[in-house]
Formats: sequence, C-alpha cells, structure tokens
Amino acid sequence: KKDGPRGAFKFFVVLGLFSAYLVFSVLSFGLKDGVLVALLSWSFFEFCTPIADAGFLLDFPIRLLTGFRMLYTELLVWVFAILINVVSLALWPATYDKTSLLHLFQQILTTPWPLGLIIVLSASGTYLSVYLGDDAFDIASAKNKQQRLRRERMKLLYSLSGFAVTVVLYLVLLRYTHIHIRL
Repeated sequence: KKDGPRGAFKFFVVLGLFSAYLVFSVLSFGLKDGVLVALLSWSFFEFCTPIADAGFLLDFPIRLLTGFRMLYTELLVWVFAILINVVSLALWPATYDKTSLLHLFQQILTTPWPLGLIIVLSASGTYLSVYLGDDAFDIASAKNKQQRLRRERMKLLYSLSGFAVTVVLYLVLLRYTHIHIRL
C-alpha cells in the first residue's frame, strides 16, 4: 500500500511530461503536425527502447483499475503505434523530418538490416519488463505471498536475466550502428 501514492505520482509525472511535450509540439508545428509529432515521438520510445514506456501511462493504471494484464494492454499499444507509423509513412512522410529524433526513427523504420534489430531487441525488452511487472503485481496481490514468491522466484530471475541481456545487446547494437540518440 506504500507504493500506491508513489505509483500514482510517477504516473502523473509521465502523463504531465507527455502532455507538456504535446503542447510544445502543437505550439511549434500546429495542431495536426504537432499531435502527429508527439504521437510519433511517443511511438519512437515505444519501439526503440527496451522497456514498456506505455506501462507508466496505460498498462499499470489499467491493471490496477480492471485487473487486465499489462501484457495485453502493451500488445494493443504496439498495434496502435504500428498503425500510426504505417499511416504516417504512407501519407505524411515529411513529418519525420520535423525533429532529429523522428528523422532517426524514420531511418530505423526504413532500414530493416541492421537498424530493424533495435525494434526487435526493444520488443523483447518491453515484453520482459511487462512480464516482470505482471509477475510483481501477481506476487503483491497473492493471498499466500511466501508460497507464491518461492514458486515465482526462478521465473523472475530468468526473466530479469533475459531483460539484462536484451538491454546489453541493445546498447551493443547502438554502438555497432553508430547511433547516438540525443534527447
């Protein structure tokens, strides 16, 4: 119960940052382009970082409110992000030239080898981080926490190890491809 207020605080911080970026984008690029720049930037972090970025905005709050597993929410988020990018690449490719982050993102999306591996590694890391989050939530809400913790400990260690390997491979790939992400 101690994590409740802290979790809510983190959620509102992330929501506030996204909202501030959305306002900044709209003021900089106009309503249509600003919203699209904000959504594409969000999808960059969804596709190109090995953690569940939507987990802070959507997955965890939905899990708390409905019990719907974070894995399923994250899959829906990825489908939404894929659709945004497919439509944007087809209809508004110039939007990717509006920021250096989006320009880099377009290169990653349109260069499957080796840059596409960034998305593959990020998907692995995202899945593992959501899996760990779901497990942690299950353990915290279990009636017999000690018994549940003993059963889940090895599974959690394997998942955490897999996540660590994914992050290391992700960083090696960024270095190998000479990609420097400037925020």
